[in-house]
Amino acid sequence: MNEQPRSPVAGGVPPRAAGQESNIVDLVGHLTQQGAHLAREQVSLMQAEVREAANDVKAAVGAMAGAIVFGVAGLGVLLMGIAYLVGDAINNVALGTILTGVITLVIAGILYAGGRKKIDASNLKPTRTIETIADTPAAATGDLHTSGAR
Repeated sequence: MNEQPRSPVAGGVPPRAAGQESNIVDLVGHLTQQGAHLAREQVSLMQAEVREAANDVKAAVGAMAGAIVFGVAGLGVLLMGIAYLVGDAINNVALGTILTGVITLVIAGILYAGGRKKIDASNLKPTRTIETIADTPAAATGDLHTSGAR
């Protein structure tokens, strides 16, 4: 029987001659090179994905900043209109403007206080992750009951 020549293995490993034996050191060396190449390619892919996501976030933040600018301007115009209407209703435009400003500041203060309470109540420490990391050696050995009850 005629033996067909073997095709090259993926990763650029040349075919072996019919009489040449595979050396385990060479095989491990090729495996290490291929693993390193794969790791470099994965890092490059991850960097490209992060760059693409960062560009998307930049565009979204720019659009949101534009919306905030126009929203604040629109709110200012709306408040001026309300101040004029209140002033016209009480026959004193200056007093209507002051009343509208005071009411707006009170609403802003209430919203700020609510947000501040939420921030003060929040816990930014990743306790679940810390507990998981602490339990990892026990989980690796299969003994999950030694870490203590929660």
